[in-house]
Amino acid sequence: MRLKVQDLNFWYSPKMPILRDINLELAESELLGVVGPNGAGKSTLLRCIDRILIPRKGTIMLNGRDIRTIDRLELASKIGYIPQSGSQVFPATVFDTVLLGRRPYIGWRSSERDEEKVLETLKLLNIEDLALRDINELSGGQQQKVFIARALTQEPELLLLDEPTSNLDIRHQLEVMELVKRVIREQGISAIMAIHDLNLAARYADRILMMKEGRIYAEGKPASVLNAENIRRVYGVEVELNNHNGRPYIIPLRAVNWA
Repeated sequence: MRLKVQDLNFWYSPKMPILRDINLELAESELLGVVGPNGAGKSTLLRCIDRILIPRKGTIMLNGRDIRTIDRLELASKIGYIPQSGSQVFPATVFDTVLLGRRPYIGWRSSERDEEKVLETLKLLNIEDLALRDINELSGGQQQKVFIARALTQEPELLLLDEPTSNLDIRHQLEVMELVKRVIREQGISAIMAIHDLNLAARYADRILMMKEGRIYAEGKPASVLNAENIRRVYGVEVELNNHNGRPYIIPLRAVNWA
């Protein structure tokens, strides 16, 4: 999978741009972590890539094709979008919720192959015991695993994860992130993850894209991007940095004046 974003701009009002001149490329089997304060444009970037929102300017190329030329169902077979945990969902069993991921392949009714794919995915994520449960009865961590399963049944080449650990306790944060990394490694899927937690981004992302006010402020390996100066200028926070297995571990100290 090859993703290339060139000169991407998005706004609801020209006087209030949300994304400005975004350029990025994604390598195969890479997890790109997108960080930045609230309002930096992280979620908007994901929604533009998934064509939920239409950019005002610029191009998004998937395997050399402009996504504007790709049929909606075909695009859904290539890109899996995972919303924030805690998103409102309609009453349905876990099995039926995950089966919705087969929409790009289903005609009037699901086939035996579609149902087998759902079972395979539930087993892959170790949630087959939840198949007949109502999704609204599950914990936030369990729901997020179901959303990941639904995206995986699309058999995508690219996963877009919007704050996959928000509203989750520390155990479920780690479980979800370990699951994402395992799926990327075993299935060769590329992923872009918008995330607030800088330590989770530092630990799991192969590369970091730091955003500020709709622009890319810094890009590179976690250790080069998540430094004290960048964090102070983007977040307005003084931090102390430690190192764990070659990756930064960030300890917030105090808020400072914005620079």
